[in-house]
Amino acid sequence: MHTDIEQRLAELETRLAFQEHTLTELSDALAETRLESARNAQTLVRVMDELKQLRTLLYADPGSEPPPPHY
Repeated sequence: MHTDIEQRLAELETRLAFQEHTLTELSDALAETRLESARNAQTLVRVMDELKQLRTLLYADPGSEPPPPHY
């Protein structure tokens, strides 16, 4: 009976160690995902700013263009 308890305790310790290891891996993955998300958000903001600048250069203000000819 004493051996059964020791065996069960060893199995529980093994499971706990595995779960702790898995939690650490998940925590690391979550941290990396958050960093990647922040980098993506910064990139998106930069791209949107560049797109706005490009639109400004490519398309003149409609109010400054002469009216279209009428047929």
